[in-house]
Amino acid sequence: MRFLIQRVSHAGVSVDGQVIGRIDKGFLVLIGVGQKDTKAEADRLVKKMTGLRIFEDQEGKTNLSLADVGGELLLVSQFTLYANCKKGNRPSFTDAAEPRLAQELYEYIIAECRKKVATVETGSFGAEMQVELCNDGPFTVILDTDQM
Repeated sequence: MRFLIQRVSHAGVSVDGQVIGRIDKGFLVLIGVGQKDTKAEADRLVKKMTGLRIFEDQEGKTNLSLADVGGELLLVSQFTLYANCKKGNRPSFTDAAEPRLAQELYEYIIAECRKKVATVETGSFGAEMQVELCNDGPFTVILDTDQM
């Protein structure tokens, strides 16, 4: 499982020109689910992500968590995080989970995040989405269960 976390001053996601999710200060999290991923791995990533101290304190040090700053979450499913570009120029997505498992785990992650964070907005699983953001920093972190 992979979370691409971007610290944002604001972000939004639209489908067919309609905004379906919007946050102010917080994290835009692109979520990729692999073939062998489980709820236990989702739990590990949610715990790590919500505890990340990547917001600046009064001294300018990245020392504050999402909770410390009252941050919000925008969670967007993105199977392309499992793109394999080793051969040729066309990415392969065979390492990504099949849609049923990916949607189940995406919805599980949303539910778990809502237990920890007051504002959790989402994309629409499987939809063609447009994502807009203002990356604050820029600051981007990748969490990958294969590297934890």
